[in-house]
Amino acid sequence: MSLTRSSTRPPRVPARVAFVGGGPGDPALLTVRATELLAAADAVVLDQVAREDLALRHARADVDIVDAGHGDHGERLTQASRAKLVVRAAKAHPGGLVVRLMDGDPAVFNGLAEEAQALVKAGISFEVVPGVSSLTAVPAYAGVPLTSKSTGGVHVIVAGGSRPDVAGGLDPATTVVVLGAPDRAAEALRALADAGRDAATPVAVTERGTTIEQRTVVTTLGAAPEAMASGHFPVLAVVGDTVPMRNALSWFETKPLFGWSVLVPRTKEQSASMTARLEHHGARADVVPTISVEPPRTPQQLERAVKGMVTGRYEWVGFTSVNAVRAIREKFDEFGLDARSFAGLKVAAVGGVTAEALREWGINPDLVPTDEQSAQGLLDAWPPYDPDLDPIDRVFLPRADIATDTLVAGLQENGWEVDDVTAYRTVRAAPPPQPVRDAIKGGAFDAVLFTSSSTVRNLVGIAGKPHPGTVVACIGPATAKTAEEHGLRVDVLAPEPSAEALVDALADHGRSLALAAVEAGDDVLRPSQRRPGGRKRAT
Repeated sequence: MSLTRSSTRPPRVPARVAFVGGGPGDPALLTVRATELLAAADAVVLDQVAREDLALRHARADVDIVDAGHGDHGERLTQASRAKLVVRAAKAHPGGLVVRLMDGDPAVFNGLAEEAQALVKAGISFEVVPGVSSLTAVPAYAGVPLTSKSTGGVHVIVAGGSRPDVAGGLDPATTVVVLGAPDRAAEALRALADAGRDAATPVAVTERGTTIEQRTVVTTLGAAPEAMASGHFPVLAVVGDTVPMRNALSWFETKPLFGWSVLVPRTKEQSASMTARLEHHGARADVVPTISVEPPRTPQQLERAVKGMVTGRYEWVGFTSVNAVRAIREKFDEFGLDARSFAGLKVAAVGGVTAEALREWGINPDLVPTDEQSAQGLLDAWPPYDPDLDPIDRVFLPRADIATDTLVAGLQENGWEVDDVTAYRTVRAAPPPQPVRDAIKGGAFDAVLFTSSSTVRNLVGIAGKPHPGTVVACIGPATAKTAEEHGLRVDVLAPEPSAEALVDALADHGRSLALAAVEAGDDVLRPSQRRPGGRKRAT
């Protein structure tokens, strides 16, 4: 008996679909399961108001982004059209994973029911990952609990085309939550008052909730429709006796840098920790690269030094920046080497950020200065050469082409032979777009963070001097001196030379400005709002 191979191809199984809640706006509210699925997704189908940057923050570089909000000609898609689009996306990625990213929670005021039914009809498997709903998140970020000992329940009104159902919200002990466009929400609040709810009932109206653009107005049921007349964004209104608790419980909008726009003249790779810290304090980071990192013009010296690391030429390797770690790591990858080649070498790092970059590579540095994190601080912590303890007297320093001679000269004085090798070049970045340059010089930024003298020189060179009203924060005395030499007033000096300490110092400054305004009986304004024409912050 002979066996013949079948030429029939296996059936193309459509992708599995995961309905994922993207949360109400704050990207930090994405669930752990949501980030795992986004990282594994072959395609992400965006909701009509979901943010593409939320998907790209966690997804692979080659992910397929599909817009489920609008058609080819810009028209708003119907729910049935979105359901068909999700089915097509699943069939277009056989055997893969499609994430259907929805705002808030998929099962709350979203099209989960219709789209999931379409998948069932098409024989496509799916799962649902609940998300944080704006229904509960926005009041929490506004400092307004939905329930308390004196409240008997919560009644939700989605303001739309039909007559709002207000009957369940007439009891004074019931908290009413109204969601929708400002005009529709205003109609719902009028209907609630007309039906008998006391016009003096406190109301908190929040727009752009859970984001640093969040704005909350506290008013009454009778005055709320007029207060909402100038709104342009979907709102969430809370009606009830828990609203006055905002005076004590407002934790988000009272962050020291809430709403601040802070200019960070660094590359995106370098500014990650600083951006996260600014967001922690309520600010938005606007990153404007002032330098570009490029390979050395002649790589032969660097290549010889990397080979010398493997062949035992060096006792120490000293890293003075994250860029130096990245440059050596790229050379290792090019030569087919890995962190095991550091066996037998002693490794020094100039500070905590550089040390963390080494640890991510699997290398735990032997020397990190605990006091001043600079070339001088590293030199002060570096032991002198001892012929009885050190079998090799040579040090490899992969550095930038513009690095100072402080470390090299000091090591040589301490008995070490030093190979000071250019691992990368720093060149001035191209000027930012004209609107960004205008914003820098016009005072649209509340603060600017300088982490080195070169960032001061390069920012002024490519974009001009920041507005006199912009708060200038510097990471150390040398950077502050350079800023002053360029005619800038330094308002904040970090207590230690780290990105986190610099941002925390700026937050302390913002807190002191707000306290001084309150004590003087003035409105709490951001620096950009104090200039002529600046917008005042609503309370």
